[in-house]
Amino acid sequence: MLAITPKGLYCPPGDFYIDPLSPVPIALITHAHGDHARWGHQKYVIQEQAVDILRYRQPDAYIESTPYRQTIKMGDVWVSFHPAGHILGSAQIRIEYRGQVAVVSGDYKREADPTCAPFEPVECHLFVTESTFALPIYRWADPRKVADEIFSWWQTNAAESCPSLLFCYSLGKAQRILAMLKQLMDQEIYVHGSMETINACYRSQGIALPKTAVVTQQDRTRDYSKALILAPLSAFRSVWMNRFKGVRTAFASGWMAIRGTKRRQGIDRGFILSDHADWEGLLRTIRETKASRVWVTHGDAEIFSRYLKENVGIEAESIVSLTPTVEED
Repeated sequence: MLAITPKGLYCPPGDFYIDPLSPVPIALITHAHGDHARWGHQKYVIQEQAVDILRYRQPDAYIESTPYRQTIKMGDVWVSFHPAGHILGSAQIRIEYRGQVAVVSGDYKREADPTCAPFEPVECHLFVTESTFALPIYRWADPRKVADEIFSWWQTNAAESCPSLLFCYSLGKAQRILAMLKQLMDQEIYVHGSMETINACYRSQGIALPKTAVVTQQDRTRDYSKALILAPLSAFRSVWMNRFKGVRTAFASGWMAIRGTKRRQGIDRGFILSDHADWEGLLRTIRETKASRVWVTHGDAEIFSRYLKENVGIEAESIVSLTPTVEED
């Protein structure tokens, strides 16, 4: 039903690929991050809420969409998309063929997120899982606690007339943080230009975000001394940052759980907030799928597959050849 090829994960009886690594005729896409929705495919099939995001990132792409849980026939297999809880429109792809079921999870998380449908366990025989944070050191706190910490950091800085510059990924993480903060306040938040079009995609799907303003559209004399600004990490130490006097910086990522990451990045503060499953979330998910076979990719695949074989008693295999070079968290 599934084969590992140089172009990526291929379904022979359906004649399609899932999150392929290089251009193919038909690509089923788990979500719109660039390491999964690569350029050059002749046809993209994606969950309907992700269409606007993919079209923004790839304006010339031919895209077909499907709602969650609707079964479609592709070749000799039945396919359906199910919520993955990673970002807006993220999906696990369920494939059924001759009584056997495989689920390709893409990226997923188990914590609450007001910007996307929650993860939905899907029972299967073969489960293809990510392992971005597949080590016991990765255990996420309640995201509401993290939102409180971000808000408190911002307000402390504002009281001292220091701008708060929070780095996070432009697609998914930025919108999640905005939605979490909206539940705590009703203030305008400034954003890097790379985020605002994506914010509009989320708003078009009914996701409630606070009012945002693009930094580069403001007058150069704008006072940011009490402001919160969101930007991708690529903007760190750029000319773009020079407009924020006395700025204090932070980074929101699961990687902040590693001691020393904040120091190496040169960031003032780290907030542990991930859009991927933590150690317990990965194990819980595999139990809930009731899968007898697991393929592991995207991260600590060798370590996690060995753990599943030796400690859980599951037939597990690392498929590191499918791991992307860039992983957005």
